[in-house]
Amino acid sequence: MASPSSICLLAVLLALVSWQAIASDPSPLQDFCVADKHSPVLVNGFTCLNPKDVNADHFFKAAMLDTPRKTNKVGSNVTLINVMQIPGLNTLGISMARIDYAPLGQNPPHTHPRATEILTVLEGTLYVGFVTSNPNNTLFSKELNKGDVFVFPEGLIHFQFNPNPHQPAVAIAALSSQNPGAITIANAVFGSKPPISDKILAKAFQVEKGTIDWLQAQFWENNHY
Repeated sequence: MASPSSICLLAVLLALVSWQAIASDPSPLQDFCVADKHSPVLVNGFTCLNPKDVNADHFFKAAMLDTPRKTNKVGSNVTLINVMQIPGLNTLGISMARIDYAPLGQNPPHTHPRATEILTVLEGTLYVGFVTSNPNNTLFSKELNKGDVFVFPEGLIHFQFNPNPHQPAVAIAALSSQNPGAITIANAVFGSKPPISDKILAKAFQVEKGTIDWLQAQFWENNHY
């Protein structure tokens, strides 16, 4: 029979393993690992620059996030700040975005496969929500005003909509990954290259094939910049 101390040690080890398993990005093992984007070595993320070659600019970007952005035809513009813009974010498990919304604009239903998102409204009003996984597909939604905060769990489909027909809105989001990724549902389903068979989509959505053909003929613009 195992001793109490052995059981306690096992419990601690299991807790550490479980914590590591649910972390969005691997935890760093040094102060920083600035991304070497020119390295031919392929790893989960990026290899590290020699710390001797690192300087403050590797942790900096003059992003002008206080400046309004031009929105596209869905009425939004997502300005991403992730490891591709700031190499010092490599292994740190965090990124952010400024999101601009035109009057009646939206950030369409999408998912972040590698991150939870927390969003705060800087200006205007937003109607936001996310949908839980099968089989319930429950919608959790809320109208947010300036200063309000909302969380979108990792991997779940979510959206933001500016219900004001006269005033724009602005939000800042933080995400629990250096490179959270974004899958905009309509773009992925109807704008894939090569396209998904219209027969498959017609049956999946229970509509006529001609409807799918029309949807696949549209230009599915990306609002992430």
